[in-house]
Amino acid sequence: MRKIIAIIGNSKAPEGSKNYEIAFMLGKLIIDNGYRLQCGGLNGVMGAACKGAHTSNKYVEGDVIGILPGFNVNEANPFIDIPIATGLDLYRNVIVANANAVIAVGGAAGTLSEIANAWALKKLIVALASSEGWAEKVAGKPLDDKIRYKDIPDDRIYSADNPEEALMIINQNLSRYEGGYTRITPHN
Repeated sequence: MRKIIAIIGNSKAPEGSKNYEIAFMLGKLIIDNGYRLQCGGLNGVMGAACKGAHTSNKYVEGDVIGILPGFNVNEANPFIDIPIATGLDLYRNVIVANANAVIAVGGAAGTLSEIANAWALKKLIVALASSEGWAEKVAGKPLDDKIRYKDIPDDRIYSADNPEEALMIINQNLSRYEGGYTRITPHN
């Protein structure tokens, strides 16, 4: 089964903006590297990443998954192959964050929520330090003092300066984050 990489970030990044261009290249590189792309399914950084994914020579239909906030699949950006209409609004962020790894580009409060969910789910997180917003603020830092993995001494939100470095970090570290959070268990 192919791994899924989520792109999270500004929902209002206009075409031609720095974050839009970063997300576009990330989308292409994710598919180039043999992964599937997952996002919140709307526009901005999400739309840019999906559009970029479609430009990869390795792209095949089904590579781009959108976890939508509403019940209407027609709300998805035109580059989503598999729209999943959750009806969960912002609570869908935990589903978006449950990819094999998460890459943050800029972002406001919704992106911070997805970063926190990915952290709690013990996912590999890469933040584009050059993209402003929450990604810039958390790049290279642990989200809290909680030790997520005893066997990963440098466990943190990784910092990347560009899309190529982000994919290099994913390729080098993804296997270290397998078997993270698996389920809710009752306390006895």
